[in-house]
Formats: sequence, structure tokens, C-alpha cells
Amino acid sequence: MLRRKARRAQGDSAGHGADPLDAAQERRVRAVLALGGVPQADLLDGVQQVRLRLLERAAKGYETPRDVSAWAAVVASNLAMDWHRAKRRQERLGERLASLRQHEHPSGEDTSVLSLAVAQGLDDLPDAQRQVLVLRFYADLPVRSIARELGVPEGTVKSRLHTAVRALRARLHEDEVV
Repeated sequence: MLRRKARRAQGDSAGHGADPLDAAQERRVRAVLALGGVPQADLLDGVQQVRLRLLERAAKGYETPRDVSAWAAVVASNLAMDWHRAKRRQERLGERLASLRQHEHPSGEDTSVLSLAVAQGLDDLPDAQRQVLVLRFYADLPVRSIARELGVPEGTVKSRLHTAVRALRARLHEDEVV
């Protein structure tokens, strides 16, 4: 009886039955999904998709990614881009912004205005630029990890980041938010 329990415990610690994402990785995945435009109601499904893909990798006999956290953030970013395309997020965001303009905001909500402006600016970026910007500044991944996980050279990541930051900054100045 004790041997069975010990074997079961060893099996669990080897990955059988254990959650492939720890709490910090799950928070990062949620943040990447949310910043990628996935609505709050769909975040849990997105996290589950990342878990499923990690489990599928293991079931197919692939090695566990060197940096599970970075891998999960990239998968979440890709899921967010897929959702973004499928749901025509641009149209819905425009509708939300229009409805927010109808309501009067107290003058102390500068942070909300900035957040909305940044969200709109992110939406206007090409997918590849938005992806590296979110992975670098919101998921806090280093350029090297982003490049490795996306399968592109570091210089490409740096170039996309530079272009995305410049475009977002110009957008915020144009809208007179900053």
C-alpha cells in the first residue's frame, strides 16, 4: 500500500496529473491574452488552451520547452492573435469606445483614458509588432527569449519593437493623450 502511494507520488511529481503551469505562469498567460484583446470571459479558455498544448507536446514525446514561461507566453500571444482575427476585434473596440464617450467621466480618470488610448494604439499595430510589444513589455520577456520562441533573429525582434514603440508613441501624441 505504501509503495503504491509512493509510486503515485513519484508519478505525480514527474508530471502525471500535475498542472503544467504554475501560478506565476498562469498569471502571465492571462495577462498576455488580455493584452492581446481576449475578453475577460474567454481568458480561462485561453489559459486552458495553453495547458492543453503543453500537455499535447508531452503526449507526443516532445521535450518540455527550456523556458516553459516564455513558451506559454508566446502560445498565449498566438492564441490572442487568432482570436483577434476571428472576432473582428477592431469593430467591437470601436463600438465600446463609442459607448464610453457617451458616458461622462470624472476628470480624475486620466489613467483610464491613457489605458484606452494604449489599447486602441495596440489594436492599430500590425500583428507581428503588437505581439513583440506585448511579449517584451507586458510579459516581460527578454528579446533573446522572444526571438527564440518566435523563431526569428533578435535583430528582427528589436526592429519590430522599435517600430511598434515609435508608432504607439506617435499615436498617443496624435490623440493628445501624452
